[in-house]
Amino acid sequence: AQLVESGGGLVQPGASLRLSCAAPGSILAYRGIGWFRQAPGREREGVSCLSSDDQTYYTDSVKGRFTISRDNAKNTVYLQMNSLKSEDTAVYYCAAGMCHGPEADFGSWGQGTQVTVSS
Repeated sequence: AQLVESGGGLVQPGASLRLSCAAPGSILAYRGIGWFRQAPGREREGVSCLSSDDQTYYTDSVKGRFTISRDNAKNTVYLQMNSLKSEDTAVYYCAAGMCHGPEADFGSWGQGTQVTVSS
């Protein structure tokens, strides 16, 4: 079943946003939940991932600014994004898979949520 993202929007540089990725059932049924993003004209890239055993992964460009977390009761994974930069502008997707595995092995992709950082 498909995951559902929400929380995107238009913000100024330096602002914060929190994205949500809701699962149709227990979020713990997935080995991991990853956040990906795709900017216009660029390939999709992995941003962050949270494994079922609470290991977290971040791409270098977001380390120290983004935090991934999970609320088991709400079956939701969050991506807290602080100190946003214009280069963070992209459509953000969440998907289920092994955090250390290739992107091609992720499934249950959501429809995406647009994040635009602009003054």
